[in-house]
Amino acid sequence: MAEEKVSLKLLVDTNAQKVLFAEAGKEFVDFLFHIFSLPLGTVVNLVTRKGMVGCLGDLSQSIEALNSDCLQPNVTKDSVLKPAMSTSGVAVRLPLMLLRNVGNVARDFYRCSSQFCKGCENYVTDFSGTLCPRCKGQMSTPVSYVVPTEGSGGGYVKGVVSYMVTDNLEVKPMSTISGITFISKFNVKDVNCLAEKEVRVGLTEGIALLKASLETKAALTSVFL
Repeated sequence: MAEEKVSLKLLVDTNAQKVLFAEAGKEFVDFLFHIFSLPLGTVVNLVTRKGMVGCLGDLSQSIEALNSDCLQPNVTKDSVLKPAMSTSGVAVRLPLMLLRNVGNVARDFYRCSSQFCKGCENYVTDFSGTLCPRCKGQMSTPVSYVVPTEGSGGGYVKGVVSYMVTDNLEVKPMSTISGITFISKFNVKDVNCLAEKEVRVGLTEGIALLKASLETKAALTSVFL
């Protein structure tokens, strides 16, 4: 199956070789917001250890090399280095990046195994054998997590408007006035030097943006110019 990508319209100052801002839709903005729900171990995995600034990459390698006998019985190296995403209650569908599926360990959920305790079905855990808070029985019956479909909506922002994403990844509702105000903020004297550039954003570009966001205030320029 071909990789799904989304379009991003960039306004570029060709004299300064700088992206002033991008016009983006809901999918791209949802991706930016979703970065804050990524576990640190997943971020290190996505940007690769050799590309990391600082010593987090070294820490990751040392965990990988650590003898498994040092770990608690219910802990694996993958659960630390490739943690599952938090189920925050916000249904986020990210077909363009699929970041929540990159480097993740499959996560299982369990409910109480008792057939006679009323109210036990209200509780769920991700560790088999946990005691049910209601009847103290073991929670070991698997339950299935349902991934939201495209038609179910969700995400972080509404899709009825376009959004302005600045070079340093600030997000604002898009309007003609906000665009003009932002251009004047950069003191652009010659509008002829402004050019529109359309780019396609997929997994590779998403990971590059994630890495750039940790290193520079000019993330869009760094990735797309």
